[in-house]
Amino acid sequence: MSQNPWIRSVKTLLVMVLTVPLLSGCWDRLEIEERAVVLGISIDEAGKRTQEERESQVTQTAPQTDLVRVTVQIALPGRIPLGPGESGGSSGAGTQETLWVLDSVGHSVDDALMNLQQQLSSRLFFGHLRVIVVSESVARRGLENVNDFFHRNSEVRRLAWLMISEGNAKALMKAAPKLERVPTLYLMATLDEGTRMGKFPSDYIGNFWSNSVKLGEEGFLPYVAIRKEQNVQIAGLAYFKGNKMVGHTNASQIGAYMGIKGINPAGYRIFVDLGGPKKNVMTTITHRDKKIVVRIVNGLPRFTIHIALEINVEEKLSEAVAIDDSSILKRIEQDEQEKAIQIYRKFLGQTQADGSDIFGFGEYVRAKKPGYWNSRVRTKERWQEMYKEVDFDLDVQINVRRVGMKSR
Repeated sequence: MSQNPWIRSVKTLLVMVLTVPLLSGCWDRLEIEERAVVLGISIDEAGKRTQEERESQVTQTAPQTDLVRVTVQIALPGRIPLGPGESGGSSGAGTQETLWVLDSVGHSVDDALMNLQQQLSSRLFFGHLRVIVVSESVARRGLENVNDFFHRNSEVRRLAWLMISEGNAKALMKAAPKLERVPTLYLMATLDEGTRMGKFPSDYIGNFWSNSVKLGEEGFLPYVAIRKEQNVQIAGLAYFKGNKMVGHTNASQIGAYMGIKGINPAGYRIFVDLGGPKKNVMTTITHRDKKIVVRIVNGLPRFTIHIALEINVEEKLSEAVAIDDSSILKRIEQDEQEKAIQIYRKFLGQTQADGSDIFGFGEYVRAKKPGYWNSRVRTKERWQEMYKEVDFDLDVQINVRRVGMKSR
Protein backbone atom coordinates (compact mmCIF):
# COMPACT_ATOMS: atom_id res chain seq x y z
CA MET A 1 0.00 0.00 0.00
CA SER A 2 1.45 3.35 -1.05
CA GLN A 3 2.19 5.90 1.66
CA ASN A 4 0.17 9.10 1.93
CA PRO A 5 2.07 11.92 0.08
CA TRP A 6 1.41 14.29 2.98
CA ILE A 7 3.04 11.92 5.51
CA ARG A 8 5.97 11.39 3.12
CA SER A 9 6.48 15.15 2.87
CA VAL A 10 6.40 15.55 6.66
CA LYS A 11 9.04 12.81 7.09
CA THR A 12 11.25 14.44 4.48
CA LEU A 13 10.91 17.80 6.22
CA LEU A 14 11.80 16.28 9.60
CA VAL A 15 14.90 14.62 8.16
CA MET A 16 15.99 17.96 6.67
CA VAL A 17 15.40 19.81 9.97
CA LEU A 18 17.44 17.25 11.92
CA THR A 19 20.24 17.14 9.34
CA VAL A 20 20.81 20.86 8.81
CA PRO A 21 22.47 21.48 12.24
CA LEU A 22 24.96 18.72 11.46
CA LEU A 23 25.97 20.46 8.23
CA SER A 24 26.88 23.73 9.89
CA GLY A 25 30.53 22.69 10.33
CA CYS A 26 32.92 24.17 12.91
CA TRP A 27 31.22 27.53 13.16
CA ASP A 28 33.50 28.69 15.98
CA ARG A 29 36.77 27.28 14.60
CA LEU A 30 40.01 29.18 14.95
CA GLU A 31 42.81 28.12 12.66
CA ILE A 32 46.10 27.35 14.35
CA GLU A 33 47.82 29.96 12.18
CA GLU A 34 45.47 32.56 13.66
CA ARG A 35 46.47 31.76 17.26
CA ALA A 36 49.38 33.04 19.28
CA VAL A 37 50.06 29.85 21.26
CA VAL A 38 51.33 30.76 24.75
CA LEU A 39 53.58 28.09 26.31
CA GLY A 40 54.76 29.94 29.41
CA ILE A 41 53.98 33.06 31.43
CA SER A 42 55.99 34.89 34.07
CA ILE A 43 54.71 37.59 36.43
CA ASP A 44 56.98 40.17 38.11
CA GLU A 45 56.59 43.44 39.91
CA ALA A 46 56.97 46.42 37.59
CA GLY A 47 58.26 49.91 38.18
CA LYS A 48 56.90 52.98 36.47
CA ARG A 49 55.55 52.60 32.97
CA THR A 50 57.49 53.93 30.04
CA GLN A 51 55.85 56.45 27.73
CA GLU A 52 55.46 53.74 25.08
CA GLU A 53 53.66 51.45 27.55
CA ARG A 54 51.34 54.23 28.68
CA GLU A 55 50.39 54.99 25.07
CA SER A 56 49.67 51.31 24.34
CA GLN A 57 47.38 50.93 27.37
CA VAL A 58 43.89 49.76 26.45
CA THR A 59 42.02 50.48 29.68
CA GLN A 60 41.69 54.16 30.49
CA THR A 61 40.52 54.00 34.12
CA ALA A 62 43.39 52.66 36.22
CA PRO A 63 42.75 51.15 39.68
CA GLN A 64 44.98 52.01 42.63
CA THR A 65 47.03 48.82 42.45
CA ASP A 66 50.71 48.04 41.98
CA LEU A 67 51.86 47.34 38.44
CA VAL A 68 52.85 43.88 37.26
CA ARG A 69 54.99 42.91 34.31
CA VAL A 70 53.73 39.85 32.42
CA THR A 71 56.10 38.04 30.05
CA VAL A 72 54.87 35.37 27.64
CA GLN A 73 56.58 32.72 25.55
CA ILE A 74 54.80 32.40 22.21
CA ALA A 75 55.56 29.41 20.00
CA LEU A 76 56.65 30.23 16.46
CA PRO A 77 54.70 28.12 13.94
CA GLY A 78 56.79 25.31 12.47
CA ARG A 79 59.78 25.95 14.74
CA ILE A 80 58.96 23.82 17.81
CA PRO A 81 60.76 20.42 17.69
CA LEU A 82 58.31 17.54 17.31
CA GLY A 83 60.62 14.72 18.36
CA PRO A 84 64.22 13.69 19.11
CA GLY A 85 65.21 13.88 15.47
CA GLU A 86 63.37 17.05 14.59
CA SER A 87 65.26 20.28 14.08
CA GLY A 88 62.24 22.45 14.74
CA GLY A 89 62.15 24.00 11.27
CA SER A 90 65.77 25.06 10.99
CA SER A 91 69.03 23.31 11.67
CA GLY A 92 70.56 24.33 14.99
CA ALA A 93 67.71 26.65 15.86
CA GLY A 94 68.15 28.22 19.25
CA THR A 95 65.65 29.37 21.84
CA GLN A 96 65.14 32.74 20.20
CA GLU A 97 64.31 31.01 16.88
CA THR A 98 61.67 28.69 18.34
CA LEU A 99 59.98 31.21 20.63
CA TRP A 100 58.96 34.82 20.72
CA VAL A 101 59.31 36.35 24.19
CA LEU A 102 57.22 39.47 24.78
CA ASP A 103 56.28 41.42 27.88
CA SER A 104 53.85 44.12 28.89
CA VAL A 105 52.87 46.05 32.00
CA GLY A 106 49.43 46.43 33.57
CA HIS A 107 47.54 46.90 36.81
CA SER A 108 46.49 43.22 36.74
CA VAL A 109 47.36 40.09 34.80
CA ASP A 110 44.42 40.55 32.44
CA ASP A 111 45.24 44.23 31.95
CA ALA A 112 48.85 43.43 31.04
CA LEU A 113 47.76 40.69 28.62
CA MET A 114 45.23 43.01 27.03
CA ASN A 115 47.95 45.59 26.48
CA LEU A 116 50.12 42.84 25.01
CA GLN A 117 47.31 41.71 22.71
CA GLN A 118 47.39 45.17 21.10
CA GLN A 119 50.88 44.32 19.82
CA LEU A 120 49.84 41.04 18.18
CA SER A 121 47.83 40.23 15.08
CA SER A 122 46.80 36.80 16.44
CA ARG A 123 44.67 36.06 19.48
CA LEU A 124 46.51 34.84 22.56
CA PHE A 125 45.65 31.18 23.17
CA PHE A 126 46.28 29.51 26.56
CA GLY A 127 45.23 25.96 25.73
CA HIS A 128 48.90 24.84 25.64
CA LEU A 129 50.05 26.89 28.62
CA ARG A 130 52.24 24.57 30.71
CA VAL A 131 54.19 26.79 33.11
CA ILE A 132 53.35 29.93 35.09
CA VAL A 133 56.25 31.49 37.01
CA VAL A 134 55.61 34.13 39.68
CA SER A 135 58.40 36.08 41.35
CA GLU A 136 58.77 35.77 45.12
CA SER A 137 58.04 39.48 45.60
CA VAL A 138 54.67 39.14 43.84
CA ALA A 139 53.86 35.93 45.77
CA ARG A 140 54.56 37.57 49.12
CA ARG A 141 52.29 40.43 48.11
CA GLY A 142 49.52 37.93 47.36
CA LEU A 143 48.27 35.73 44.51
CA GLU A 144 44.62 36.79 44.61
CA ASN A 145 44.68 38.31 41.13
CA VAL A 146 46.88 35.58 39.64
CA ASN A 147 44.64 32.78 40.96
CA ASP A 148 41.46 34.58 39.94
CA PHE A 149 42.52 35.21 36.34
CA PHE A 150 43.83 31.71 35.58
CA HIS A 151 41.05 29.99 37.52
CA ARG A 152 38.39 31.78 35.46
CA ASN A 153 40.09 31.11 32.12
CA SER A 154 38.59 27.95 30.62
CA GLU A 155 41.61 27.42 28.34
CA VAL A 156 44.09 26.94 31.22
CA ARG A 157 44.75 23.31 32.11
CA ARG A 158 44.64 22.24 35.75
CA LEU A 159 47.76 20.15 35.06
CA ALA A 160 49.90 23.22 34.34
CA TRP A 161 52.69 24.02 36.79
CA LEU A 162 52.55 27.18 38.90
CA MET A 163 55.89 27.95 40.55
CA ILE A 164 57.63 30.67 42.53
CA SER A 165 61.02 31.99 41.38
CA GLU A 166 63.79 32.99 43.74
CA GLY A 167 64.51 36.16 41.77
CA ASN A 168 63.17 37.71 38.61
CA ALA A 169 60.60 35.40 37.00
CA LYS A 170 61.22 36.81 33.52
CA ALA A 171 64.72 35.29 33.56
CA LEU A 172 63.18 31.82 33.37
CA MET A 173 61.21 32.80 30.29
CA LYS A 174 64.42 33.88 28.54
CA ALA A 175 66.67 31.06 29.77
CA ALA A 176 68.37 28.83 27.21
CA PRO A 177 69.09 25.42 28.82
CA LYS A 178 71.35 23.10 26.81
CA LEU A 179 69.07 20.05 27.11
CA GLU A 180 66.00 21.74 25.68
CA ARG A 181 65.50 24.57 23.20
CA VAL A 182 62.13 25.47 24.71
CA PRO A 183 62.60 26.75 28.28
CA THR A 184 58.98 26.09 29.19
CA LEU A 185 59.28 22.43 28.27
CA TYR A 186 62.52 22.21 30.27
CA LEU A 187 60.81 23.69 33.34
CA MET A 188 57.89 21.31 32.96
CA ALA A 189 60.18 18.30 32.46
CA THR A 190 62.26 19.25 35.53
CA LEU A 191 59.21 19.13 37.78
CA ASP A 192 57.60 16.10 36.10
CA GLU A 193 60.82 14.11 36.34
CA GLY A 194 61.34 15.27 39.92
CA THR A 195 57.90 13.87 40.77
CA ARG A 196 58.70 10.53 39.12
CA MET A 197 62.06 10.30 40.92
CA GLY A 198 60.58 11.12 44.33
CA LYS A 199 62.26 14.54 44.54
CA PHE A 200 59.04 16.55 44.60
CA PRO A 201 55.36 15.88 45.40
CA SER A 202 52.78 16.12 42.64
CA ASP A 203 51.50 19.68 43.01
CA TYR A 204 49.98 21.01 39.82
CA ILE A 205 48.10 24.29 39.78
CA GLY A 206 44.83 22.41 40.31
CA ASN A 207 46.22 20.80 43.49
CA PHE A 208 47.34 24.19 44.76
CA TRP A 209 43.91 25.73 44.21
CA SER A 210 42.21 22.78 45.90
CA ASN A 211 44.45 22.88 48.98
CA SER A 212 44.21 26.67 49.27
CA VAL A 213 40.42 26.66 49.71
CA LYS A 214 40.37 23.94 52.38
CA LEU A 215 39.61 25.17 55.88
CA GLY A 216 42.31 23.05 57.51
CA GLU A 217 45.12 23.15 54.97
CA GLU A 218 47.32 25.65 53.12
CA GLY A 219 48.79 25.50 49.65
CA PHE A 220 52.41 25.23 48.59
CA LEU A 221 54.24 25.59 45.28
CA PRO A 222 57.63 24.67 43.82
CA TYR A 223 60.33 27.21 44.71
CA VAL A 224 62.79 27.33 41.81
CA ALA A 225 66.02 29.17 41.07
CA ILE A 226 67.99 29.66 37.87
CA ARG A 227 71.70 28.85 38.05
CA LYS A 228 74.73 30.09 36.12
CA GLU A 229 74.52 27.44 33.38
CA GLN A 230 70.89 28.38 32.68
CA ASN A 231 69.75 25.23 34.44
CA VAL A 232 66.84 25.33 36.88
CA GLN A 233 67.04 23.99 40.42
CA ILE A 234 64.07 22.94 42.56
CA ALA A 235 65.29 24.87 45.59
CA GLY A 236 62.45 24.04 47.97
CA LEU A 237 58.78 24.55 48.73
CA ALA A 238 57.15 27.98 48.80
CA TYR A 239 54.37 27.74 51.39
CA PHE A 240 51.41 30.03 51.82
CA LYS A 241 49.02 31.41 54.39
CA GLY A 242 45.87 32.09 52.46
CA ASN A 243 46.92 33.72 49.20
CA LYS A 244 50.21 35.12 50.50
CA MET A 245 53.55 33.36 50.49
CA VAL A 246 54.95 33.41 54.03
CA GLY A 247 58.12 31.34 53.67
CA HIS A 248 60.07 28.73 51.78
CA THR A 249 62.05 25.62 52.63
CA ASN A 250 65.42 24.37 51.46
CA ALA A 251 65.75 21.40 49.12
CA SER A 252 66.27 18.81 51.88
CA GLN A 253 63.03 19.83 53.60
CA ILE A 254 61.09 18.69 50.54
CA GLY A 255 61.93 15.17 51.69
CA ALA A 256 60.71 16.06 55.19
CA TYR A 257 57.35 17.16 53.80
CA MET A 258 57.03 13.98 51.74
CA GLY A 259 57.96 11.88 54.79
CA ILE A 260 55.27 13.42 57.02
CA LYS A 261 52.73 13.03 54.21
CA GLY A 262 53.90 9.48 53.38
CA ILE A 263 54.39 10.27 49.70
CA ASN A 264 56.10 7.73 47.44
CA PRO A 265 58.36 7.14 45.59
CA ALA A 266 61.10 8.29 47.94
CA GLY A 267 64.35 9.61 46.51
CA TYR A 268 66.36 11.55 49.08
CA ARG A 269 69.77 10.59 50.48
CA ILE A 270 71.30 11.15 53.92
CA PHE A 271 74.82 10.75 55.34
CA VAL A 272 75.01 8.54 58.43
CA ASP A 273 77.86 9.09 60.91
CA LEU A 274 79.18 5.87 62.44
CA GLY A 275 81.70 7.66 64.67
CA GLY A 276 85.09 8.83 63.45
CA PRO A 277 86.69 10.40 60.36
CA LYS A 278 85.44 8.90 57.10
CA LYS A 279 83.24 6.48 59.00
CA ASN A 280 80.19 7.59 57.05
CA VAL A 281 77.80 5.80 54.78
CA MET A 282 75.32 7.25 52.32
CA THR A 283 71.76 5.94 52.54
CA THR A 284 68.75 6.52 50.33
CA ILE A 285 65.11 6.33 51.37
CA THR A 286 63.17 3.99 49.10
CA HIS A 287 59.70 3.81 50.67
CA ARG A 288 57.56 5.68 53.21
CA ASP A 289 54.48 4.85 55.25
CA LYS A 290 52.70 7.15 57.68
CA LYS A 291 49.79 7.16 60.09
CA ILE A 292 48.46 10.22 61.92
CA VAL A 293 46.38 10.03 65.09
CA VAL A 294 44.74 13.13 66.60
CA ARG A 295 43.37 13.54 70.11
CA ILE A 296 42.32 16.55 72.16
CA VAL A 297 44.59 17.32 75.15
CA ASN A 298 43.97 20.35 77.41
CA GLY A 299 41.65 21.89 74.87
CA LEU A 300 44.07 21.66 71.91
CA PRO A 301 44.66 19.02 69.24
CA ARG A 302 47.71 16.81 69.76
CA PHE A 303 48.98 14.78 66.82
CA THR A 304 50.94 11.54 66.92
CA ILE A 305 52.75 10.95 63.63
CA HIS A 306 53.93 7.40 62.95
CA ILE A 307 56.43 7.28 60.07
CA ALA A 308 58.07 4.12 58.71
CA LEU A 309 61.01 4.50 56.31
CA GLU A 310 62.79 1.83 54.32
CA ILE A 311 66.37 2.67 53.35
CA ASN A 312 69.20 1.24 51.26
CA VAL A 313 72.92 1.69 51.87
CA GLU A 314 74.27 3.36 48.73
CA GLU A 315 77.98 3.75 49.53
CA LYS A 316 80.57 4.01 52.29
CA LEU A 317 83.48 6.41 52.46
CA SER A 318 86.06 4.06 53.92
CA GLU A 319 86.93 0.37 54.10
CA ALA A 320 87.10 0.81 57.86
CA VAL A 321 83.32 0.46 57.94
CA ALA A 322 82.03 -3.11 57.70
CA ILE A 323 78.32 -3.20 57.05
CA ASP A 324 78.01 -7.01 57.21
CA ASP A 325 77.64 -6.70 60.98
CA SER A 326 74.06 -6.50 62.24
CA SER A 327 75.14 -4.13 65.02
CA ILE A 328 76.43 -1.68 62.39
CA LEU A 329 73.10 -1.85 60.57
CA LYS A 330 71.33 -1.11 63.86
CA ARG A 331 73.56 1.92 64.35
CA ILE A 332 72.69 3.11 60.85
CA GLU A 333 68.99 2.77 61.63
CA GLN A 334 69.36 4.55 64.96
CA ASP A 335 71.41 7.43 63.53
CA GLU A 336 68.97 7.96 60.66
CA GLN A 337 66.04 7.80 63.07
CA GLU A 338 67.52 10.55 65.23
CA LYS A 339 68.27 12.74 62.22
CA ALA A 340 64.80 12.20 60.74
CA ILE A 341 63.07 13.19 63.98
CA GLN A 342 65.25 16.29 64.23
CA ILE A 343 64.51 17.32 60.61
CA TYR A 344 60.76 16.67 60.93
CA ARG A 345 60.46 18.55 64.22
CA LYS A 346 62.39 21.54 62.90
CA PHE A 347 60.26 21.69 59.75
CA LEU A 348 57.01 21.43 61.70
CA GLY A 349 58.17 24.24 63.98
CA GLN A 350 59.02 26.41 60.98
CA THR A 351 55.55 26.06 59.46
CA GLN A 352 53.93 26.58 62.87
CA ALA A 353 55.81 29.84 63.37
CA ASP A 354 54.42 31.07 60.04
CA GLY A 355 50.92 29.71 60.69
CA SER A 356 50.94 27.67 57.47
CA ASP A 357 49.54 24.15 57.81
CA ILE A 358 50.64 22.73 54.46
CA PHE A 359 50.32 19.18 55.84
CA GLY A 360 46.56 19.36 56.30
CA PHE A 361 46.48 18.57 60.04
CA GLY A 362 43.39 20.76 60.28
CA GLU A 363 41.62 18.45 57.86
CA TYR A 364 42.35 15.54 60.20
CA VAL A 365 40.66 17.48 63.01
CA ARG A 366 37.65 18.22 60.78
CA ALA A 367 37.37 14.54 59.82
CA LYS A 368 38.13 12.84 63.15
CA LYS A 369 36.90 15.44 65.64
CA PRO A 370 34.00 17.21 63.89
CA GLY A 371 32.35 18.26 67.15
CA TYR A 372 35.53 19.95 68.37
CA TRP A 373 36.05 21.68 65.00
CA ASN A 374 32.48 22.99 64.84
CA SER A 375 32.57 24.33 68.39
CA ARG A 376 36.16 25.54 68.81
CA VAL A 377 37.62 26.22 65.33
CA ARG A 378 35.03 26.71 62.57
CA THR A 379 37.07 29.06 60.34
CA LYS A 380 40.32 28.92 58.40
CA GLU A 381 41.65 32.04 60.18
CA ARG A 382 41.06 30.46 63.60
CA TRP A 383 42.91 27.30 62.58
CA GLN A 384 45.85 29.35 61.26
CA GLU A 385 46.29 30.76 64.76
CA MET A 386 45.57 27.50 66.58
CA TYR A 387 48.07 25.60 64.42
CA LYS A 388 50.87 27.60 66.06
CA GLU A 389 49.99 26.07 69.45
CA VAL A 390 49.35 22.38 68.70
CA ASP A 391 51.81 19.68 69.81
CA PHE A 392 53.30 16.79 67.88
CA ASP A 393 54.62 13.39 68.95
CA LEU A 394 56.93 11.74 66.41
CA ASP A 395 57.43 7.98 66.12
CA VAL A 396 59.90 7.16 63.34
CA GLN A 397 60.88 3.57 62.47
CA ILE A 398 63.82 2.89 60.12
CA ASN A 399 64.50 -0.42 58.40
CA VAL A 400 67.62 -1.11 56.30
CA ARG A 401 66.48 -3.24 53.38
CA ARG A 402 69.53 -3.56 51.14
CA VAL A 403 73.26 -2.90 51.31
CA GLY A 404 74.10 -3.21 47.62
CA MET A 405 76.06 -5.82 45.65
CA LYS A 406 78.91 -6.07 48.19
CA SER A 407 78.63 -8.02 51.44
CA ARG A 408 81.01 -5.75 53.37
